[in-house]
Amino acid sequence: MGTSLPDENTNLPVQKVGVDDLLGISVYDAPELTRSVRVDTQGMIRLPLLKHQVKAAGLLPSEVEAALVGVLKNEDILVNPIVTVSVIQYRSRPINVAGEVKEPVTFQASGTVTLLAALARAGGISESAGPEILVTRSGASREGRQDQVTEHIPVRQLIAGDNPKLNLRLEGGEDIRVPEAGLVYVVGSFHKPGVFKIQQDSALSVMEALALAEGLTPFAMKSAYIFRQSGSGRKEIPVQLNKIMERKAPDVSLQGNDIFYVPDNKSRRRLASALDKAVMLSGSLGAAVIYSAR
Repeated sequence: MGTSLPDENTNLPVQKVGVDDLLGISVYDAPELTRSVRVDTQGMIRLPLLKHQVKAAGLLPSEVEAALVGVLKNEDILVNPIVTVSVIQYRSRPINVAGEVKEPVTFQASGTVTLLAALARAGGISESAGPEILVTRSGASREGRQDQVTEHIPVRQLIAGDNPKLNLRLEGGEDIRVPEAGLVYVVGSFHKPGVFKIQQDSALSVMEALALAEGLTPFAMKSAYIFRQSGSGRKEIPVQLNKIMERKAPDVSLQGNDIFYVPDNKSRRRLASALDKAVMLSGSLGAAVIYSAR
């Protein structure tokens, strides 16, 4: 391999080496050892003349330098080696942005990247995005293992900048997913039942769903139900609609994929239908009597 190194290494920040990163190694007065080396899948690098591989993944470039100096001395290759290690290309720190963004993208983290900067690389959030962003990355567990941890970031607060801590600092290895806005299905005795989207900047409550569906029909019951999917199946949640409408009970929030159902009073409907028929019949009979009297 050649001894010349690409110029791009001078622009990369100092951070720990990872698997598949490309390192530029320069050994003073030893051109046979000066070269670019890719970190293998085990996190190791190998140089000519060395009997053993050298660990690189998880170390800073300066720590890799010290490790190489030690090996060159121990294997009696050089008496007082001067080694310089730089990262030419990072491939171990991908940040993946997917979901309801304009241009889903995967890119390598160069230095520290913020959550807003990552979203900007994806062209921003689309109009169909939900009220939160999910950021999954590795985090240490109580047992010292590296487990996956998911953080829920509210879109409205992130963009408004009310809480700077929400603009997470990303170092690579993160998976950013922007879910689609949840849909609430409003069915039953409404003037205009339909499917309504939970907007990015707010939740959707029972009273708001009632307004979007343009109110109840005359035969609607004042009790209602929310059908919500859970781990054990779909569960039924009773809603005291009459008390909520009279402000005697707190409003209830709806979640994505909820079915908000208001039944009608079938006995009242049957009675009204019978009365309508009676009125129509009596009107027809009256007209017939008047006609026959003529």
